[in-house]
Amino acid sequence: MVPPLVLDIDGTLTDAAGQLDPRVFDVLPSWDAPVVLATGKAFPYPVSLCHYIGLPETVVAENGGVVLVDDEVTYAGDREAAQAAADEFVARGGDLGWGGADTVNRWRETEIAVNLDADEPLLREVAAEYDLEVIDTGYAYHLKSPGVEKAVGLKHVCDFLDYEPTDFVAVGDSENDASTFRVVGESYAVANADAVAKDAAGEVLDQSYMDGTLSVLQSL
Repeated sequence: MVPPLVLDIDGTLTDAAGQLDPRVFDVLPSWDAPVVLATGKAFPYPVSLCHYIGLPETVVAENGGVVLVDDEVTYAGDREAAQAAADEFVARGGDLGWGGADTVNRWRETEIAVNLDADEPLLREVAAEYDLEVIDTGYAYHLKSPGVEKAVGLKHVCDFLDYEPTDFVAVGDSENDASTFRVVGESYAVANADAVAKDAAGEVLDQSYMDGTLSVLQSL
């Protein structure tokens, strides 16, 4: 028997260049327990990844803002407030940093992501004025409602799948994985993880990116 998994994507199922590691196609389709993809990316990205890997579409997207399980989608967070704060940020001279098409936010339903080159102090100042928070995932700043976390999304998944969060093994690399690490049975931060994730994880791996994730999956 193998345990159910909750896996981050960027920095965890990718390589150092940010590309999806092809070894996910070797190990995840045959995993004989639920696999939850939990990410800060907009909702369509993990759904598409499930499709191409061949996994049931069970995802926690937008840092817990959107959850899909058992063909039901639920939402948390105030997208309108996040958009208003983003507009104010831009009005004060900030730049979201994604260009005109902004495919990073085009399909985002509960939060706004801002490029790491943006004016972070200004962004945090505006967020506070709108009672929002900013988390740094290492790939973007996420402007979101307080209390929206991957761990909350995982608990919702568990209600449908008849598991407890403590049944899960989690692997991740970022601040937004810390809440998940605190509720699962086993948690691993890959070597490239940030300090918040490492502090929250049950174990910090010696290997980075998919190499670290694969070492956990092989041991299980």
